[in-house]
Amino acid sequence: MLFDQIGLLFSHFIMTDTPNPSGGKPQQVNLQQIAQQFMAGLQQHFDMLAFNLAARDDAKEESYNKRVQAPRIMPAANRHQNFEQMQAYARDLMVRQVINDSLNLAVTGMNNAHFFLALVKATGAQPDVNPETQKLAQESQQRFLRAQLDEKFNILESEYSIMCELEDSIISLGFVIQALMQQGGQVGAPQLDEKGELILELKAVKVIDPATEGDKPVAKLVDQRKVFKENERITFSDVDLQLILVTVASFADALFKSVAGYAKSVREGGAA
Repeated sequence: MLFDQIGLLFSHFIMTDTPNPSGGKPQQVNLQQIAQQFMAGLQQHFDMLAFNLAARDDAKEESYNKRVQAPRIMPAANRHQNFEQMQAYARDLMVRQVINDSLNLAVTGMNNAHFFLALVKATGAQPDVNPETQKLAQESQQRFLRAQLDEKFNILESEYSIMCELEDSIISLGFVIQALMQQGGQVGAPQLDEKGELILELKAVKVIDPATEGDKPVAKLVDQRKVFKENERITFSDVDLQLILVTVASFADALFKSVAGYAKSVREGGAA
């Protein structure tokens, strides 16, 4: 689990007595809870992808045909696609969904992290939030929500001194989904860097020491590059798709740790 070492950091940063616009009971903004909920949602996406991949592996043509014929009628029989055609279509759809969901998850993590940062900055990392500091944080959050992806990274850096690890990977995911949705999956000029490439760095596990009797293998996260040239069609293996979600998890892990570090520095600076 990527968050094993961060719980103690988060436990110190719980913004309390946040005014509720509806007039109800004040709410808490708990950074540890935000991170845990984010990771739980990400794990659900990971598990769903694994389930879909397993289901596809076990899909059989006879089962597909049986399901097609079960109602004894089709909406447009002359447009019916056979098993091989549907296999290709279903995989293309799955790839787009995984990339799109991964990018949305990364942006959601950034949005959640920024709201906590805005509260910390407005309150000086003090636990109580009054209506004035709440308003300042909400206005800052609204500006962040409206910002484009690259501008979000700029805001985190300029206003909170947070340099996001894997920023390039998240931006590359945006280029990938752009190519998939607008160019039929073919890399074009809008997605190319100064070297004429679209590079996506994924986090993968590398075993350093194999497992021995009674011991677990020693492994670490390493970078794995996917490089696409102009006019090349974007393709991903099944494992690549899973590693995209692992990469988003690694991105979020580093981001939330940086948020905790910012809150700690503001609190200690105020105490001094």
